Amino acid sequence: MDKLDNQVIIDRLQAVFNDSVRVLGEPHGLLTIETDVAHVLELLAFVKNDEILRLNYLTDITAVHYPDQEKQYTVVYHLHNLFQNIRIRIKVFVGGEQPTVPSATAVWKGANWMERETYDFFGIHFEGHPDLRRILNMDDLDVFPMRKEYPLEDPNRIDKKDFYFGR
Repeated sequence: MDKLDNQVIIDRLQAVFNDSVRVLGEPHGLLTIETDVAHVLELLAFVKNDEILRLNYLTDITAVHYPDQEKQYTVVYHLHNLFQNIRIRIKVFVGGEQPTVPSATAVWKGANWMERETYDFFGIHFEGHPDLRRILNMDDLDVFPMRKEYPLEDPNRIDKKDFYFGR
């Protein structure tokens, strides 16, 4: 078998998924691709089970909140080919009052806790998840702490005023 690299992965995915997979870049050699909500489960199952790609280890699922964009949330999947030590990152951009993505627990059982953590901190709902509830924060918490919805500092604090620093 030939050495698997980013270009082989790109060619393979574009041959199968055409325009539903877009390359976002390769920062530090880490291939980053984007797909939409409708194709994410199909893509995840394909890269896991494909005899060439074999990206069968789900390293992490997380999210990012971009409050100034139309689709404010990005769900990020980090995958690893343990046979040839290749990693990729798959991003899905979602928006709306209640951002929703299909659950990857049908593809990886280990996605269960990762999706619960992402829900707990970002409020992203994973449709079809067997037990989507808070995992680290209090059950009665009514906010999602990793969303960028509040100012970073209290504007009423006086200990950070310029006159204390000779300015």
